[in-house]
Amino acid sequence: METQFEFVFHKGDLVILARLVMAALAGAIIGWNRFRAGKSAGVGTHALVALGSALFVVVPLQLSTGQDQQAFTRVIQGIATGVGFLGAGEIFRESSHSRRIHGLTSAAAIWVTASLGVVAACGSGFLVVAATVLIVLVVVISRRIEGRYLAKLRDEPQAQA
Repeated sequence: METQFEFVFHKGDLVILARLVMAALAGAIIGWNRFRAGKSAGVGTHALVALGSALFVVVPLQLSTGQDQQAFTRVIQGIATGVGFLGAGEIFRESSHSRRIHGLTSAAAIWVTASLGVVAACGSGFLVVAATVLIVLVVVISRRIEGRYLAKLRDEPQAQA
């Protein structure tokens, strides 16, 4: 008995390809911001997280009969959980004596980038673009606010105990 592998193009494949490209581009934009901030998870990591999430979502969307949405929601739950573990690898403590923790924003960026992939796979280009803009704004503005606050703390004379 011989098994054949068919490489067939389907009617909606170009639409799916556009969704995958949109996911990868959105992730790359977030990754570029993180790269510019000197973070280890940059363009490639974020683009791949978004693309991977989109790929995981595309399959149940294509196979779904419309009546069984459980497979689709389980995939999204798995992505949210799995990417959380990936993001956890970005978080570290400075030393055993310090309370400073680094990487929380990068971990959150990886997690939200995965959600961009899910939204892109579902076909909402407007939401992907709007969310990407919001994510970049949050990361840029929060960094500036925190930087100003830290500079202000450094400039204030220390209260004597």
